[in-house]
This record gives sequence, C-alpha cells and structure tokens, in this order.
Amino acid sequence: MGDPKRAKKQYATPLRPWDKERIEREADLINNFGLKSKKEVWKTETILRNFRREARKLMAATGDQADKESRQLLEKLRGLSLLDEDSTIVDVLSLDIEDVLSRRLQSIVHENGLAKSVKQARQMIVHGHIVIGDKKITEPGYLVSVDEEKEIGFHNTSSYKERMGNGVGPSDKEGATGGS
Repeated sequence: MGDPKRAKKQYATPLRPWDKERIEREADLINNFGLKSKKEVWKTETILRNFRREARKLMAATGDQADKESRQLLEKLRGLSLLDEDSTIVDVLSLDIEDVLSRRLQSIVHENGLAKSVKQARQMIVHGHIVIGDKKITEPGYLVSVDEEKEIGFHNTSSYKERMGNGVGPSDKEGATGGS
C-alpha cells in the first residue's frame, strides 16, 4: 500500500506580480466565470499550458508512438468539447483560457439553466445539490466531458429540484394556486 506520493503544486504563479494588464484580465475572468480566487485562474492556465506543451512536443516528434499520442490527445480534447471533430494537433495551440473555463461544471450548470447565476451554480455544486449521473460532484472546477454533460442534474434530496425543476420558484407556486 505505502504512503501517498508527495503532492506537487498544481499551478504556477505569475512572474510579475503587479502587471496591470494581467490583473485586469484575471479580474474579468473571475467575474465572468464566478471563480473564487486567482488561484483558480492560474490552475486553469496550467491545464491549458500542459495541453499546448504536449501538442508542441507531438508536432516535433515523428514515429508511430507520436502518432498514437497525438490521436489520444485529440480524443481527450474532443471529449471535453474543446476541439471539433475535424481539428488537428495544430488547433490545440489556438485554445485559450476561456475555452477551458467554459467546460467547468460551474459554467455548464449556469449555461443549462440549473442556476440563475454562476455564483449560485458554484454554491449548488459545493453544497452537493448537483450530480452527474449517479455521482455527486462537489468540485466547481471539474471539467465536464460531452457524455457527462447530458447527465447533469439535481441530487434526489436537493431542495432545488422542486424549486428550479420547472423554473417556477416557491413564491410563484403559491401565487399561481391562489392559496396563502
């Protein structure tokens, strides 16, 4: 069994901490995608950086193994809906951070109309109201594949299921029935 391996840092901090353009760009991303902190922006940048680094390495490599790894990388990115079916390894280099952030569970819950805002989507996920299939996912940064996107919904015991299920809030239901 053994001990777990040493945990490594999942992101790299910026080299210039007070770069005004970067700070403004990160603030826009935090507002648009409902992120908690800049650390989440940096984690996503690291994910994107790793995809692009792998693509550059595979473009330079030759042989059967390089072709196999290229197909696997393209399959993975198509599965995450980051690339189209007719995309090539060169198209990986054109991905940007908004593409990856839009595939987060938090963004997809908001886009599908399960939450009224990205901040509410984050809260629903963290509090365990959102499931993918039968699995309760409590990580807003979970990257959702195309197959899993169809299975996103409310947990059986979620109070949001009856509130948001048909798009009518509890106060609207009382007014519609005429009761008080």
